[in-house]
Amino acid sequence: MARQRVPEGPPPAPAVMKLRIRYAKRGRLRFSSTRDFQRALERALRRAGVPMAFSAGFHPHPKVSYANAAPTGTASEAEYFEISVTERVDTESLRAALDEALPDGLDVLEVVEAAPGSLADRLQASDWVIEFRGVPVEEVRAAADELLAREVVEVSRTFKTGPRTFDVRSAVVSLDVSASEEADCAILRVVVRHTTPAVRPDDVLTALRAVTELAPPTPPLVTRLAQGPLHSATAGVADPLAADEDDDGA
Repeated sequence: MARQRVPEGPPPAPAVMKLRIRYAKRGRLRFSSTRDFQRALERALRRAGVPMAFSAGFHPHPKVSYANAAPTGTASEAEYFEISVTERVDTESLRAALDEALPDGLDVLEVVEAAPGSLADRLQASDWVIEFRGVPVEEVRAAADELLAREVVEVSRTFKTGPRTFDVRSAVVSLDVSASEEADCAILRVVVRHTTPAVRPDDVLTALRAVTELAPPTPPLVTRLAQGPLHSATAGVADPLAADEDDDGA
C-alpha cells in the first residue's frame, strides 16, 4: 500500500485570535474586483507584519475569509473580512498598520476581536445610496413608488450557469427619494434584503427601468452605506460588529 505523503517541516502555528475587519472602497478603487482586493490585502498583510495563521498541507495559505463583497464599480463604506493570527495583537495598532499598507481608497475603518457566531449570518441586508445626476427628483420618486406598488418585478441577469430570471421586488425593504444639494440630482436610498440570488443595485435600476422606463443620462453613482442585521420594523440595517464589541467590553 502506498504511504501517504506528509508535508515536510513543523505544522503551522495555531491561531490564537480571530479578527473581524470593516473597510471602505472609495474613489477609483470602486472599480477594483474582489480578486484585485484579495491580492492587495495579501501584500498589505505581509507589509504590515501581521502574524497571520496559515492552513496546513502542501500549499499553506493565510487564513482569510471574505463576506459578501460589493459588485465591481460600486463604492462601499461597509465591506468585511476576517483573519486569524498566531499572536494576540492590539486591534487599533493593527488597523492603522494595515490601513497604511493598503492603497489609498481601500481604507481600514474598524478592527475587532471576533466573538462566537458567524459574521456571514449577521449580514442580512444592505443599505445603498444611488445618485441620479441629470434626473429630476419627481421622476425618480415616481419610479420608486411604482416599484413599491408592484407585488413582483422580475429581471434577468447572466450568471456563470447561464441566464436567470428572479424577483427584485421581494428583496426591496424600503425606497426613499430625496433631492441632492446639486441641481437636478436625485438621491435614492434603498434597503435590500440579502437573498439567493443576491439582488444587486444594478438589478434595482433594471427593475425601475422596467416599471417606468427610467433612463438616467449617465450611470448612477452607487455606494453601500451599511450591511448587517435587518431591523424589519424600521427598515434599518444595524452594525454587524456591535455584538463583537459588546463581548469585548464584557
